Amino acid sequence: MLKNSGDQGPLKGQGKPLSQDYFKRDVFQNFEKVARDAGYLPPWLQLQKEISALVRTCQTDEEVNVINEKIKKHNVQCPPPMQKGFISLQNLERAKKIWEE
Repeated sequence: MLKNSGDQGPLKGQGKPLSQDYFKRDVFQNFEKVARDAGYLPPWLQLQKEISALVRTCQTDEEVNVINEKIKKHNVQCPPPMQKGFISLQNLERAKKIWEE
């Protein structure tokens, strides 16, 4: 696979000992760090960013309904402490503060 990529140079960190931080975390925590460093976002965080952008521009009941469907999907995917309530046109200003990035 590396031969096909055209990058024949040594891998970063090759031949060097692993840092002590690597041994302080379990396999999943190490995966999370590598994924985060590579720019990966879990689907619920991607959805959260999308909802945040929609809330900032929301003006109609139809848009509120679309956002609330996305919030429902977000709440199913995210950890329980990160769940958020539905919005309405009446509480839109408060929702904008809650959904700020």
